[in-house]
Amino acid sequence: MASTKLDLEARRRRRLRFQLKSKSGGRVRLSVFRSGKHIYAQVIDDKQGRTLAAASSIEKAMREGMKTGADRDAATAVGKLVAERALAAGVTEVVFDRGPYLYHGRVKALADGAREGGLSF
Repeated sequence: MASTKLDLEARRRRRLRFQLKSKSGGRVRLSVFRSGKHIYAQVIDDKQGRTLAAASSIEKAMREGMKTGADRDAATAVGKLVAERALAAGVTEVVFDRGPYLYHGRVKALADGAREGGLSF
């Protein structure tokens, strides 16, 4: 029986989350969601079940400075913004949770922007 694209994405997401939980060492995770028009990032503490910092290309301040929310420049800007907000919340080390997405393009640009902003992972 052939697997659908959604089945493969779900398997990839579960596999990655399992690896993150076993190897994170108690660090919070930087989770990424990528849609067709925007990109979103959250710093999540799984022990408390709370979001510590979040940023997205849909925010008004971000939309004014960009042509679109669906390119690498927007992803880099979101990465820097979420890093700034995470540092303000006292978070310096995170585990990068790319979800079902490959580490390429906008996801990689967001990670690089977060590193430039001061997060280490």
